[in-house]
Amino acid sequence: MPNRVAQIKRTTKETDISLKLNLDGHADYSIDTGIGFFDHMLELFAKHGGFDLDITCKGDLKVDSHHTVEDVGLCLGEAIYKALGDKKGINRYGFFLLPMDEALVRTVIDLSNRPYFILKGKLPSTEINGFPPELASDFFHSISDNGKFNLHIELCYGRNSHHCLEAIFKCFARALSAACGKSMKDPGIPSTKGIL
Repeated sequence: MPNRVAQIKRTTKETDISLKLNLDGHADYSIDTGIGFFDHMLELFAKHGGFDLDITCKGDLKVDSHHTVEDVGLCLGEAIYKALGDKKGINRYGFFLLPMDEALVRTVIDLSNRPYFILKGKLPSTEINGFPPELASDFFHSISDNGKFNLHIELCYGRNSHHCLEAIFKCFARALSAACGKSMKDPGIPSTKGIL
């Protein structure tokens, strides 16, 4: 498998984003989106997925955090798609079940070239340092759409907003790492169609 690295640069009137992703990294990261809690969640994603991730984003935070969060998701999804290349030799499917104190999250991924996103379960509504929890849905929807993969996330239960969101980001990272992982049995395209 060649180096699975992608760089994305995206500039609009709302955000200016530079992102670099290495799917076969060592969990090295440098992240600055201007939203401290979001930075922390992205650091968790890199650490628990074993990905190298560099992100800088200058967004219109004077408006709110929505554009920044959604556009970073868009760029990360595009980077995942580009870094995977032809998808030869990957597992394709990934699954993880992750606890975070009182919260439990299940995530299932199919790197199918078909975007579909489901978030099941009710997130607590308490905003965390400029990050409304409902933005997590917009973020992962953007990732799924631009990464072109099925993403099903279920918050089985949880009470604390921080714990619920942390569990979601960690669980997504672990499931994605499994799906991107190298198959021990099939070096080809993981589909009877011969293409994804």
